[in-house]
Amino acid sequence: MLLFSAASLAEENAFTIKDIEVKGLERISAGTVFNYLPVKVNDQYTVKEGQAAIRALYKTGFFSNVSLSRSGNILVVIVKERPSVATVKIEGSEEIKEDDLKKSLKDVGLSEGRVFNRSILERIETELKRQYFSRGRYSVEVKTTVTPLDRNRVAVNIEIKEGSVARIKQINFIGNLEFDDSDLLGRMTLSESGLISSLFGSDKYSREKLLADREAIRSYYQNNGFMEFGIESTQVSIAPDKESIFITINMKEGLRYTISDYKIAGKMVAPKEDLEKFISIKKGEKFSRQKLNDISKSITDYLGNLGYAFAKVNPIPEIDRESAEVGFTIFIDPGKRVYVRKISFTGNTNTRDEVIRRELRQIEGGWFSTSKLNRSRVRLQRLGFFDNVSVETPQVPNTVDQVDIKIAVKERPTGNLLFGLGFSDVNGFLINGSITESNLFGTGKKLTVRFDNSRSTKSVRATYTDPYFTDSGILGGYRLFVTEIDAERAQTAPYILSTAGAGMFFRVPISELRAINTGLTFEVNTLKVSEDGAQVAKDFVEANGEKNAALKVTLGWSQDSLNSAIFPTSGAFQRINGEATVPGSELEYYRTSLSVGVYIPFSRSVTYRLKGELNYGDGYSGTDALPFYKNYFAGGSNTVRGYKPRSLGPRDISTDRPIGGNKRFLANMELFFPMPGTDSDNKAMRLSLFVDSGMVYGPDEQVDVDTLKYASGLAFSWFSPIGPLSFSYAFPLNSVKEDDVEKIQFTIGVPFR
Repeated sequence: MLLFSAASLAEENAFTIKDIEVKGLERISAGTVFNYLPVKVNDQYTVKEGQAAIRALYKTGFFSNVSLSRSGNILVVIVKERPSVATVKIEGSEEIKEDDLKKSLKDVGLSEGRVFNRSILERIETELKRQYFSRGRYSVEVKTTVTPLDRNRVAVNIEIKEGSVARIKQINFIGNLEFDDSDLLGRMTLSESGLISSLFGSDKYSREKLLADREAIRSYYQNNGFMEFGIESTQVSIAPDKESIFITINMKEGLRYTISDYKIAGKMVAPKEDLEKFISIKKGEKFSRQKLNDISKSITDYLGNLGYAFAKVNPIPEIDRESAEVGFTIFIDPGKRVYVRKISFTGNTNTRDEVIRRELRQIEGGWFSTSKLNRSRVRLQRLGFFDNVSVETPQVPNTVDQVDIKIAVKERPTGNLLFGLGFSDVNGFLINGSITESNLFGTGKKLTVRFDNSRSTKSVRATYTDPYFTDSGILGGYRLFVTEIDAERAQTAPYILSTAGAGMFFRVPISELRAINTGLTFEVNTLKVSEDGAQVAKDFVEANGEKNAALKVTLGWSQDSLNSAIFPTSGAFQRINGEATVPGSELEYYRTSLSVGVYIPFSRSVTYRLKGELNYGDGYSGTDALPFYKNYFAGGSNTVRGYKPRSLGPRDISTDRPIGGNKRFLANMELFFPMPGTDSDNKAMRLSLFVDSGMVYGPDEQVDVDTLKYASGLAFSWFSPIGPLSFSYAFPLNSVKEDDVEKIQFTIGVPFR
């Protein structure tokens, strides 16, 4: 067609183009055509130029036909436009959202308003099938229909029959002599179809997961002595019904090696005995790739903390196949010792530079330290001012021993006005609101004014916090509060307690993970009790009056290495706190607490927690006992699930309602795992199996472990868009008839326990 169109002009003599006309345009402007034409007015027209012009216009994809003709010295371009896509309709898509599918179609050239090209239909079907294949739906069918419309437009309809998700029917291993199939299957995330695997989706085939499982099997062998282990091939076959998948993994185990010896070589910039502390391999033990990697990393980090930022540690093997032994020379190349020339910040439009700089543990002019730089990043992330913190350490040009540190932050809004609704099994429906600025004027200081209103509690609180109250890093702040508690509506013995007060508090860091907390608070408590109120409240008013003032001192110690404040998966915490009124106060009492917990990761997505808490309070000097409204309670979603809130322990003699006690013991074991059907990396929700235990004891009672209450069950936690939500179903394990049992408990808008 190109030759024929150009030949129609070739029969005539070449001519000079005096003008160019375009015919056949409907939507596309003539200027667009002129822009793509390689010939212009006053150019000399030839057959070669004509062929190039036709080829250039076809290449745009806008036209289904292009031809050239001559009218005198005028070049006439005759085109036929391709139709435009008026609508794209997708039917039958349930597994993948329609918007996501349309985005994929747009990437291959099909979207509303674009020029329609019939040749892309095959690419469309291929792309859609790829999307469904990645989700294990190999029986998917895609049918496209193109309907012509007026004004040279078309409507594209895509009908999808998704089919069923293909399940892994069988996984076979060939060549595994040392470990049986069950051992290897236990190392894989993919598994054969069954009740449990279907529930958690591990029987859905994924190429990425299979590649990861191959590496897991390789690591398992190499960490058990098989240094030369290799996977020779992997076959994945699909049954004719496209609903069953068979996987075969062919492997070669090789010899099982033991360690013959090791030695350290290279340039020693640290005492050899210090480096040997990081070497965990011993003569005669089986070879382990993981141990070697850990040794290299530990020594590299150690040298990095000494300023050798570009140190290299390479274990070089010496293999003896006859004896199946391997020795290693751990070669160390520390490179030049590096120091930090300059630290700069970008992205902090609101936060002042000094607020960021004071969190850094790496300083300008000092030796570069990997651990100090990593800790600096963590401290910046924990401020809560930034969505993202990235750190670059470019080498200073024309030097070998200097680096700059460039810290880029992406700020998030730190001021907010919140109004919320919630529900708690203790307080019923909650209405709360707050005005908070966590980074006041970019200084890192925090101001919060908050109110809460529920069926049992009404309160207004204002808190001001300065994280650098002193230049040495002591946190300090002030608080004002007014609270009214209707204890009867909180499901305890009836009385009304009003409290107003003010105080100041300090947090003194003694290391990166440890701190001492202290404070001073003055409060006035007013107690109201009716004729039919709790006897314990009447007795207290008779002995101490309705109104009492107290000056309280608090002192505590904490250590916290948890990796997250919301859903931690590793780390531990220990807290010891004490609170006491100063001698000479109208009421003289003290309260103490000890709480410990540890999170043990079993895998990337499964974590086990152990947690315990002890509380004790009493009066001293002129006060015989701990004021009853300062008692501890147990039962409910935050202590012992399966029992009604605050129901465990002593009761009032006149109303038979709970009054709490001055001694409390709580313990919890919990196994956290992902919600079935969600990504294992989901940080917003999780399930758990738990065992809770606890009890409260009065002043005249001894702590007796035989009286502890136990409950076990299943819990769901979700950090939802409207706040933290939790649901639990618990079975009391040793309840008696007199206990207030509540198996189902639900809270929303209340921080997780």
